[in-house]
Amino acid sequence: MEWTILAGFAAGLLISTVTAPVGVSGAVFLLPVQLSVLGVPSPAVTPTNLLFNVVAGPGALWRHRRDGALRGPLVRRLVVWTLPGVLAGAAIRVFALPGPGVFRILVAAFLLPLGLWLCLRTLRPARRRQDAAEPSTRALAALALTVGMVGGIYGIGGGSLLGPILAARGMPMARLAPATLAATFTTSVAGAAAYAVLALVSPGQVSPDWWLGMVCGLGGLIGGYLGARLQPRVPETALRLLLGTLASTLGGMYAVQALSDIRR
Repeated sequence: MEWTILAGFAAGLLISTVTAPVGVSGAVFLLPVQLSVLGVPSPAVTPTNLLFNVVAGPGALWRHRRDGALRGPLVRRLVVWTLPGVLAGAAIRVFALPGPGVFRILVAAFLLPLGLWLCLRTLRPARRRQDAAEPSTRALAALALTVGMVGGIYGIGGGSLLGPILAARGMPMARLAPATLAATFTTSVAGAAAYAVLALVSPGQVSPDWWLGMVCGLGGLIGGYLGARLQPRVPETALRLLLGTLASTLGGMYAVQALSDIRR
């Protein structure tokens, strides 16, 4: 038990410190740690991951709020449109999609090429169009709704998907990171509440591992604040390369796991 507590705290701290500067809560990287190292069962790992986001999120958001980075329409749009998606995703996860196999394949197919493309585009930037930085309101709403649903199904918050997509369109990281972290925190609160309600009517193990989620979240709370504080000191190119590397690494990791599952 003591080893699990220390491992969970350390994992939350280290992951959030690295991922917060690029607008990712770190839950998507904590998910395999919980499944493979800490032994959290599925589907309880999803609400546990959402609980991590709820506890860890205020660290980075407090720092961004002090800098005034949480104002603006992008934050409001992402929060409003990811909320209904995460509620739908929670219901899908409990009643229709209990296993992690499909998730690994989808994440690998999506994040691996996207991360590599983001790194390539950062190293060899194309000529930027005037309207390329931000999608239209309709496209942004559809993207946020879809990502919210995926986050609700697998407890990853959504920043790990929104970040690479919007960064690849040329959006500045200083504007992007606070918005994706705010959307991740809001959807995680709603998703955790939805799972608490669904646990009352589902026969499976749907309730989160409260103790482990809190411990990981406390580590993430500290790491998120440190990462948000580091962000203005890191060059834009380095942040984009970091986000692309994280995305492609995660995609590659899940691809290996998916192939291992198929061979079994």
